[in-house]
Amino acid sequence: ADFVLVWETVPQELSGQQDSRENGDMQERSATIHRTWRKKFLDELHTAGIHMEKHMTRMEKKVVHYLLLSAPWSVLCYYAEELQLRVPLQALPRQTSNWSASVLRQLGIPNLMAQEVPNLPLDYYTCPFKANKLRWFLGSDEQDTFFSTTQRHQILYKILATTQYGHSRDREVGVDRLLSENVFTAAFPLHEARPRRPPGPYKVRPEELAAGSLSPRQVLFQYWASWWKWSKYQPLDHIRKYFGEKVAFYFAWLGFYTGWLLPAAVVGMVVFITGIFLMSNDVPSQEVCGSEEKYWMCPLCKTCPYWQLSKICSTFMTGRLFDHGGTIFFSIFMSLWAVLFLEFWKRTNASLAHHWDCSEFEDIEEQPRPQFMAVAPMTIINPITGAEEPYFPKRRRIHRILAGSMVIIMMIAMVVMFLVSVILYRAVVAILLSSSGYFWFVASASRIASITGSVVNLIFILILSKIYISLAHFLTKWEMHRTQTKYEDAFTFKVFIFQFVTFYSSPIYIAFFKGKFVGYPGNYRSFLGVRNEECSPGGCFIELAQELLVIMVGKQIINNVQEVAIPKLKCWWHKHKLLSSKKPGKEGESVLVEQAPWVMDHQLLVFEGLFDEYLEMVLQFGFITIFVAACPLAPLFALLNNWVEIRLDAHKFICDYRRPVAERAQGIGIWFSILEAITHLAVISNAFLIAFTSDFLPRMYYGYAHDSGLRGYVNFTLAYAPWDFVLQSNTTCRYRAFRDRDGNLTLTYWQLLAIRLGFIIAFEHVVFFTGRVIAWLVPDIPESVEVKVKRERYLAKEALAENKV
Repeated sequence: ADFVLVWETVPQELSGQQDSRENGDMQERSATIHRTWRKKFLDELHTAGIHMEKHMTRMEKKVVHYLLLSAPWSVLCYYAEELQLRVPLQALPRQTSNWSASVLRQLGIPNLMAQEVPNLPLDYYTCPFKANKLRWFLGSDEQDTFFSTTQRHQILYKILATTQYGHSRDREVGVDRLLSENVFTAAFPLHEARPRRPPGPYKVRPEELAAGSLSPRQVLFQYWASWWKWSKYQPLDHIRKYFGEKVAFYFAWLGFYTGWLLPAAVVGMVVFITGIFLMSNDVPSQEVCGSEEKYWMCPLCKTCPYWQLSKICSTFMTGRLFDHGGTIFFSIFMSLWAVLFLEFWKRTNASLAHHWDCSEFEDIEEQPRPQFMAVAPMTIINPITGAEEPYFPKRRRIHRILAGSMVIIMMIAMVVMFLVSVILYRAVVAILLSSSGYFWFVASASRIASITGSVVNLIFILILSKIYISLAHFLTKWEMHRTQTKYEDAFTFKVFIFQFVTFYSSPIYIAFFKGKFVGYPGNYRSFLGVRNEECSPGGCFIELAQELLVIMVGKQIINNVQEVAIPKLKCWWHKHKLLSSKKPGKEGESVLVEQAPWVMDHQLLVFEGLFDEYLEMVLQFGFITIFVAACPLAPLFALLNNWVEIRLDAHKFICDYRRPVAERAQGIGIWFSILEAITHLAVISNAFLIAFTSDFLPRMYYGYAHDSGLRGYVNFTLAYAPWDFVLQSNTTCRYRAFRDRDGNLTLTYWQLLAIRLGFIIAFEHVVFFTGRVIAWLVPDIPESVEVKVKRERYLAKEALAENKV
């Protein structure tokens, strides 16, 4: 059997035991409708030629029905041609697909990441299946193994998703609708396992490992999901053969990205260590720490006391860890790193797409979504394939997309409102702590407000994202996209825009807005009656680094704990419900049913797609590129997280999830375009960050114009409070700004502004130009792949020529 349908019924002896007559009548009507739909659906499957085998498990309060489905040879051939499944023409010699393995081999360095994985899938030249050319395909005489397991799953899912059980105008079509209506409780392909033998369906016994007689699931568990394999290459061909191209592309990209993080993490560590050495010898830091009562600073709020600049010695010195000359180098390095990463991923993607027979999938081979075919109001001729296909008018789709966009804008506006509330929260908490009278609270008011604000912001993010994702699912279904790729791209774009605003709004505020519109003593600006936030005494750069660590590291820790704990708890609870309510019977029968593969797979969790996995990694990519100037350790944290992430995700797919229906894909979809947009945004962001938030340019200006040793720099950056404020309070104080005693901006401010704008233009032009040169020098498709494509087309043309009938 290849596919399983599961549903539950209440035994007749218990069906009359209801809470009330009204509830009983309602449940009876619902059960009758479900029985009618289920019978009609199964009758249609029988008419389509699907073989069925039924099993039951009796519980104390319900009966669980398992229907095992398989398709005969004739049905497989018919749908394989309709789905344009690719089948082998000629075997190919096996070639290494890891660029690092090739480099290490050429350098003569032992490759510690390589591993020998048994049952390596063979490589073939392929072409779309044609029933009348069957004899030209390799293995066509072996009907049981000609179509792969994943191809049989695709065929059965196609039949299940398009089978009608009611009126099409009411969208009473397909197994997905029946699952949503609880007519069936589950529908899934079976894992390939060897049941009824300890230690389990996927764990490997020593004698099996020695003999090499492992099932595909056992191979993946032993050589991929094992924590001991953290330093080894992933067996991508095995993953693709078992889970399909879409899952394989995700793990290929994740592994490629993790490998590229290694040089970024090393360079980031070097920059951070450089900051440690610079911190101890930094003249401005020494001036701040040794100033004692020399610099009395103006109050941070109306009721706050005056404070000494020397009190922020430790914070000011910590800021030098992240804000120094190495920051410029690392920002340029990471911008070019991101460009190179995407260019070389394009090459890797092209190689894998050809190797996995999906390089033309989106343009030619991809079929309309079964859900779209079931409810599309009309048909049209496909201009590429010439076949008649269901069609939804483009004008109506655009109207729906525009309407959905308004809803998205409203949700984003709500996020901005939450952000404003967090800003006000920080300002109010800072004022309350500063006026509390306790020295520690007064000295750390800004830092405490900032940290607690980051935590509050993280809680808001997690709550709002749950609401918005459900809304995005509904809107994307309503827009009626033709193919699964377009459907997922539309959904991805919606949710990413929302997640981008939620996760990046707070760092963007700290980096580019906080402390920029404060005013000066005696003329402070306010928002909604609350004085605008100032940067902490140590500067906004250290605050930004702190914010990144809270959101990025905090989110990664929460996600990893969730990925370990939640699947295990859900599996335990699901299994507990199924086994604890089992009706007592003969012990042998009970054990036999418990170990049946369909029962064991039913106890696992439903696979809900790769969106959350991609989103987590792409948001991480944004943090390590857009704000990398503020936190050179970000790539290191990302690398450590991803080493764990690969094995966690592998373990979930092998041990915790039901086997997903294999889906084909040509790459990582719209995520690549999002990564490109983030890369361009990162260049602009880092230019502004260094120019306006960092102290790098003011230090360079002072060193050039006044003192190359930076002696007197602290006094240079501090303005005197205006005369009006001094007369009113009868005290002279200082504040960070380039203003005169009347509160007017000085010539130094305007000179620095010109330098900052010139730096931004020079920085982005140099980086963008260098990136364009790199993109031009690195071809998107390797020459070897182009030769293979031409060879495959030639073989397909020869095999399918009309004179060879």
